[in-house]
Amino acid sequence: MNTNSLTSTEKTIYALRSLYESYGYSQYKMSKFEEYDLYVRNKSFLLSDNIIAFTDTTGKLMALKPDVTLSIVKHSGERESGVRRVYYNENVYRVPRGGFAFKEIMQSGLECIGEIDDYNVCEVLMLAAKSLAEISDDFVLDISHLGVVSAIIDSMELSEETKGRLITAIGEKNAQGIDAACACIDADEGEIGILKSLVSMKGGCDEMLRILEGSKAYSLAEGFAAIIKVLWASFGDKVRIDFSVVDDMRYYTGIVFKGFVRGIPTSVLSGGRYDKLMERMGKRSGAIGFAVYLDLLDMLEIAEDEYDADVFLQYGDDASLEDIVMAADEMIKSGKKVVSGRVKPEKLRVREILEI
Repeated sequence: MNTNSLTSTEKTIYALRSLYESYGYSQYKMSKFEEYDLYVRNKSFLLSDNIIAFTDTTGKLMALKPDVTLSIVKHSGERESGVRRVYYNENVYRVPRGGFAFKEIMQSGLECIGEIDDYNVCEVLMLAAKSLAEISDDFVLDISHLGVVSAIIDSMELSEETKGRLITAIGEKNAQGIDAACACIDADEGEIGILKSLVSMKGGCDEMLRILEGSKAYSLAEGFAAIIKVLWASFGDKVRIDFSVVDDMRYYTGIVFKGFVRGIPTSVLSGGRYDKLMERMGKRSGAIGFAVYLDLLDMLEIAEDEYDADVFLQYGDDASLEDIVMAADEMIKSGKKVVSGRVKPEKLRVREILEI
């Protein structure tokens, strides 16, 4: 395949597919439709709660799928023996973040389902970082551990309303918000201090373990630190501990993460361990995975695509048809994008103009 004509997003799709297959992930194919009820029951798991629904010929209410993970979980076994590795390149149908109209969006990602151990978690995180590297060299992967956060919050015996306010403040790295959420309860100042220190920490594993020393979350933090140190060996400071990454605790448990690249103001990758989602859907397996939001990569293409073509091949009346065709063909074979014509269109952006 000639990849010169592909957009950077299309090239990323091919690169990700090759990456995932090299780690033993097999491609998962699915229908464009699912029962509408699947998404209604899990709306808060979706990026957007806008869903395109229709009634099929049997009278059943169906939906064009706005998400892939829910479909994979629905069709997984009751209990996966060993670990099942799948990846996908699928179109989803939703209103993109910051948009107002439905779009058909290509989304890539992977899921690891079954008897999940620390290696599986580490592998998925490594693949998340490698996925970001396929998009841009200038990336960061922020990783949190909901088990650590939950262990501290659960020991405070909060109402669901107060817990919600507290989690919101943690996600915003808002120390004053954490104080305000706990102001009306008899919370231990030490536990409040731990939460504030975690969301504001700038260091690494040693600082995290020092903050959590003596707490109920310490043993979880030790395992978390071991995984982070493996990732640091490969990716250095592109991997960061960030406890403000707090996804919906009704679905996620353990490690959660988000990936960012320079030039895009929001996360282009998101994932985590979602054992609670599996449980909610009647499955007894563990699971971890992530999605790459390919629609956001258009922002990079707009920023990077300064030219419409490499060369404008300008020919006059005395140029033979054979010479024009041969000249254009030679440049195209060398990997250049060529536009030919008598007069260059005013709005055509090219690196150089060649006359023949």
